[in-house]
Amino acid sequence: QVQLVESGGGLVQAGGSLRLSCAASGRTLTTYNVGWFRQAPGKEREFVASRTVIGETYYEDSVKGRFTISRDSAKNTVYLQMNSLKPEDTALYYCAAGRTVITAGTNPDYWGQGTQVTVSS
Repeated sequence: QVQLVESGGGLVQAGGSLRLSCAASGRTLTTYNVGWFRQAPGKEREFVASRTVIGETYYEDSVKGRFTISRDSAKNTVYLQMNSLKPEDTALYYCAAGRTVITAGTNPDYWGQGTQVTVSS
């Protein structure tokens, strides 16, 4: 029902910035909660950030003050602005959408294929 495609990942030095994009099709994202997760090899999936239908935002403690989630309704796209990147931010980043609020431990209804972010020290 909802298709999500991430882009914007890449290689960046510690302290640098990247902006990830998640383009949606099938249905408008204005009626969905959206979020970002990440997973490094050998580690469990980790919640990063989310935005509710009414605009509330939530962040994992380690990214607060560095990452910002936003949505462009006209483009039906959700973004993750990542500043002051650290090597420990290296992971495959997934965007997600669902009918319920997205937080750590939740399993959203729709997922993208992921975009790789690698931060060198």
